[in-house]
Amino acid sequence: MSATAFSTLSLPPALLANLDSLGYHAMTPIQAAALPVILAGRDLIAQAKTGSGKTAAFGIGLLAPLNPRFFGCQALVLCPTRELADQVAKEIRRLARAADNIKVLTLCGGVPLGPQIGSLEHGAHIVVGTPGRIQEHLRKGSLNLDGLNTLVLDEADRMLDMGFYDSIADILGQAPARRQTLLFSATYPAAIEQLAAAFLRTPQRVTVESQHDDAQIEQRFYEIDPRQRLDAVGRLLLQVRPASCVAFCQTRQQCQDVAAHLQGLGMAADALHGDLEQRDRDQVLAMFANRSLSVLVATDVAARGLDIAGLEAVLNVELSRDPEVHVHRVGRSGRAGEKGLALSLVAPAEAARAQAIETLQGRPLRWCELDDAPSGNGPLQPPMVTLCIAGGRKDKLRPGDILGALTGDAGIPGTQVGKIAIFDFQAYVAVERGVARQALKRLVEGRIKGRAFKVRTL
Repeated sequence: MSATAFSTLSLPPALLANLDSLGYHAMTPIQAAALPVILAGRDLIAQAKTGSGKTAAFGIGLLAPLNPRFFGCQALVLCPTRELADQVAKEIRRLARAADNIKVLTLCGGVPLGPQIGSLEHGAHIVVGTPGRIQEHLRKGSLNLDGLNTLVLDEADRMLDMGFYDSIADILGQAPARRQTLLFSATYPAAIEQLAAAFLRTPQRVTVESQHDDAQIEQRFYEIDPRQRLDAVGRLLLQVRPASCVAFCQTRQQCQDVAAHLQGLGMAADALHGDLEQRDRDQVLAMFANRSLSVLVATDVAARGLDIAGLEAVLNVELSRDPEVHVHRVGRSGRAGEKGLALSLVAPAEAARAQAIETLQGRPLRWCELDDAPSGNGPLQPPMVTLCIAGGRKDKLRPGDILGALTGDAGIPGTQVGKIAIFDFQAYVAVERGVARQALKRLVEGRIKGRAFKVRTL
């Protein structure tokens, strides 16, 4: 038996069988290093890059000791953003499928408190949420942590970057002293050390190799004149022509400038940053996930927690001041065995940052000329178009209703309909560019679930 097989761990048979059915046969390095520590009940500090399997590591760890018959909060996972919280909750639900009626509840801001309080009254075994909203529920008394066994800080470095130190300290202070605390972080700044010293009991620390394989992710660096940064972003994207790309910026203003410049070039690009309303954020992310947006221009904080399958390229509009953040950005491309591409623009003033990346990676950077690659023809257009429907969960809309309205009675083929995302008051459906007009006409003139809804093309 391989030392990295899940069956080497003392896990309940039903959980092992479920892992097998999910295709989880061998542990990833972070799972192999962290799970024995977690299952032994020890506190843990784990440093691992995005896409390393850390969610399954703490998910399996907190499910193993869970008592399904006690409907109190036994595990709490704190995440920096609503998107990451949703993603973590979804993964824990998949892992918990074999157990009896395990309830996982997501508590995040941007949505009304009332329904969350109602859900908490029915009880939940595992709560996943953002620090601000968890604090609110603790203040109101709607969330009780008396039965808490395990507390997880996911993407802890990003939560601290976002100014959540005091909120986290407050929540940890209200949790039972006899608990297990698991801290997961891609980087290990001084503030993490401070947090760990104050709230973790003799934690074991595990670090998993954070470098990316050259064969997996190709990195190219381009020296530029800082005054021509925007122009360089546009030229590089038109040369490389990735189907999907996240362009990382240092500030919200830079995000907006880059997105506006790319839109001016006829590219399907949009910005994602902390100033966006939740509804606008949902829309941008839905469009990027369904492949009707080619370039997502984002700050590190805004992009944290995004799990975008098939991301072809990452573009560093400006190098990060922290070389570990650079490694983290680059790791967004080339997931799940796919090849990735990371492009970095470097002004002369950023030479020290490039040197720090080279030192951390332990190998020379590959410098390229911006004009090396031939330019493509025409603007960068994504394969899909998004239609926005003014109705959602609150109108009892389901993906099948929208698909049926588009494809029923000699409608458009189902193969030309992409992802469908449904929120409380909005729904988004992607269709192939060639049938977008026909799809819009069908939804505008027809009915969904017997009702007429306003529909527009984004």
